[in-house]
Amino acid sequence: MRSECVGIINLDNKNDLTMNQLTNVRPIASLPIAGRYRVIDFSLSNMVNSGITNVGIFAKEKYRSLTDHLGSGKDWDLSRKTGGLFIFSPENTKDRSKYPYRNGDIYNILANIDYIERCEEEYILIAPSYMIGNIDYTEMIDYHKESDNDITILYKSIDNADVDFYETSTLNIDGNRVINTGTNIGTSKNANVSMETYIMKRTDFIKTIYKCVSEGTHSYIEDFIAESINKLKIGAYEYKGYLKCINSIKSYYSMKDELLQEDIANELLYSDRKILTKEQNQSPTIYSDSAKVENSFVATGCVIEGTVKNSIIFRKVHIKEGAVIENSVIMQNCTIEKDAQLQNVIFDKNVYISEGKELKGDIEYPVVIGKNTAI
Repeated sequence: MRSECVGIINLDNKNDLTMNQLTNVRPIASLPIAGRYRVIDFSLSNMVNSGITNVGIFAKEKYRSLTDHLGSGKDWDLSRKTGGLFIFSPENTKDRSKYPYRNGDIYNILANIDYIERCEEEYILIAPSYMIGNIDYTEMIDYHKESDNDITILYKSIDNADVDFYETSTLNIDGNRVINTGTNIGTSKNANVSMETYIMKRTDFIKTIYKCVSEGTHSYIEDFIAESINKLKIGAYEYKGYLKCINSIKSYYSMKDELLQEDIANELLYSDRKILTKEQNQSPTIYSDSAKVENSFVATGCVIEGTVKNSIIFRKVHIKEGAVIENSVIMQNCTIEKDAQLQNVIFDKNVYISEGKELKGDIEYPVVIGKNTAI
């Protein structure tokens, strides 16, 4: 049965998220995470698992790695004649460079509005890529259909806003009605964090885009919603599962410890709603007699001869005898030579560290080594 909802994954964030070396050559959406996935796999899998089979991804910049990872969408069962997966580039015209206000997700969507106009689904669901959770959107869609809301926002009530979800939008809610919005500046533990996931009628969304552009009032959907609270009925739907916002080096690194908790790993990665990713047919990991692995996630295709503790190891990593890796994230195709000592580090792909070298970061501020680096 055809879904009633078209999905939009919006990569153009108002806060212009960057993560230093990790996002120099890629958007956060294609950042490797959890040993074998990319950040976008979670939002995309959530949509597919919720029966949404028509998904448009609106990119912002540096999206070559994204298109390489997603391909035709076949690994998500989105390579199909009706609906499927579509990746849209940002507006690239003289108007964008001439008029700075044309930067923003509203203008990005306007440049590709014909895709949404051609869709036949009644509703549109818009989500970011960097909110990590295993989410069943069908419950939110059903709630929206039964309510008389113009827009419904997905949110999570958290008690760690002073240390996480920094600079994300927050909602002030009366019952299920949003009465105003704010920004998490880390001064309070408790907050209703907006997951920047919205559902509304597709035709209303199209009218909203044209209205914002014709009047020049907003460049971002988030701003339009915030200023429409007294004009539209904007409802809130609470998500109660695990959620992580990947919007900084610190949040990316801290997710390592959360993934190594059994209950979180089971909910996020091993539930009935599978997180799908690009298939990589790798051989099993080889552990030598000298290998010691403790409380770590090790992907396929690795050779482990040294010691690994409290770490995430991606595919095709070679850790040689005598090397010690602690509290670290080591991405694909890295080589750690004999007797190297690594603690509180993040290695991007294809990093080589020579024999006997020692790198030690702080538990709050890990050492980050960029892609294709030799030390």
